[in-house]
Amino acid sequence: MRKTLTGLILRPHQKETALKKLCEKKLHAPCRYLKILKKSLDARDKSDIKWVYSVECGTEPYSPPPRTFAQVAHPPKVVIVGAGPAGLFCALRLADHGIAPVLLERGKRVEERAADVQAFCERGALDPESNVQFGEGGAGAFSDGKLNTQTNDARNREVLDTFVRFGAPEEVGYLGKPHVGSDNLKKVVANLRGDLIARGAEFRFSERLADVRREGGRITAVTDRGEIACDALVLAVGHSARDTFEMLLSRGLIMQQKEFAVGVRIEHLQAAIGRAQYGAGYEALPAADYKLVSHASDRAVFTFCMCPGGVVIPSASEAGGVVTNGMSNFARAERNANSALVVQVRREDFGSEHPLAGVQFQRKLERAAYLAAGSDYRAPVQLVGDFLADKESYYFGEVKPSYAIGTSFVPMQAIFPRAITDAMKAALPDMDAKLAGFAAYESVLTGVESRTSSPVRIVRDAQTLEAEGMAGIYPCGEGCGYAGGITSAAADGIRVAEKIAERWLEKNG
Repeated sequence: MRKTLTGLILRPHQKETALKKLCEKKLHAPCRYLKILKKSLDARDKSDIKWVYSVECGTEPYSPPPRTFAQVAHPPKVVIVGAGPAGLFCALRLADHGIAPVLLERGKRVEERAADVQAFCERGALDPESNVQFGEGGAGAFSDGKLNTQTNDARNREVLDTFVRFGAPEEVGYLGKPHVGSDNLKKVVANLRGDLIARGAEFRFSERLADVRREGGRITAVTDRGEIACDALVLAVGHSARDTFEMLLSRGLIMQQKEFAVGVRIEHLQAAIGRAQYGAGYEALPAADYKLVSHASDRAVFTFCMCPGGVVIPSASEAGGVVTNGMSNFARAERNANSALVVQVRREDFGSEHPLAGVQFQRKLERAAYLAAGSDYRAPVQLVGDFLADKESYYFGEVKPSYAIGTSFVPMQAIFPRAITDAMKAALPDMDAKLAGFAAYESVLTGVESRTSSPVRIVRDAQTLEAEGMAGIYPCGEGCGYAGGITSAAADGIRVAEKIAERWLEKNG
């Protein structure tokens, strides 16, 4: 007999081994099978913080049967452009169906890429093809590795289980707010690659998509350093592949402007966030996070990609631009907490109807930040109190910026349009009322956060998932406008792979 039990409670000092006894009370029998389905921290009452569990348990040992997949008898030649979460998970599902794809990745293997990112952080030596945005694992490989998502897709569970299968901590499969950590993500990505190669997939690193060949309205080949025959092309290019967007637009793919958000990274002491969220005793609990939204102005302002115990990381991919992102290792043990504090950008802000006008909007902010901070990849910073008072900053208080290359004091009004800074000014006190200390004077703003999501959408058919008017080309993941984070991008990669497999299974009949 197996049962699903919800609402099981453990106090922070209790070990998870106590769950077995709770299950035995419910089963009225010995518990010989126990699987945690979900674990969430309930901190609404600071005097009664508790862990809440949902579990599957049973009186007999149990192992779920392995999943099987229909095999394509005559596999198509599939090329996947991009080895981020969308591309990797698309490749995994294709391999399940006996289709061994070729993956083109303009950046390097994750191990080599990590060295290039470190060189940029330490010396400002930017490699435009190997950085936080480009390379195996995608932009998410240098992040907190958050795997929570707001999309309601049954594939999300499969994504979590796959991360665990390839080396992520087991709790990633059941935590209410799972995160892998940048340190673990590198291991997971390398393990994914090894599995795919063992099943026949081919990786081509440091090779970008140069062009596409079509005959009779269908894709027939792609070019990188040579030509690769291709029955299906998956575009999992990521949100920063600006030159690829330009090439695809010139080849007739239909693109639309997509709204996104821009702003800054805001840093606090992690201890201050812990006290605000948990009260006394916060040290014994996981590093506290937050998620805030403000409608105090006519533009939505929200926090995004919050990294407890993390750092602000240099994330440029083009020479002459400053871009920031947040990163945490699994332990979340750094002194500061940071989060994006971003403002809704509207199409009318772009100043053009061109499909890539959003790219130009991002690039303008990144270049303004680069020039204002000294033209050497230092980042512009300002204290929150000075920003709210329209004053220049001259010193740091308790909160020291974690951006590794270095910083320069620059008023944010010198970089952003007034509509953006006015919205942030209205939001900060509003958010402070929801999280005490959020707008503390000595908190640090670091600019710019400009790559929150893709500024374009490559239009695809809702049924076939093929690009509008381009048979055999499959826009996929966050870069093409169909996801918003690691989990949803991975799930979209699986979705596209299923469509490709379905088509060839029907074709082979």
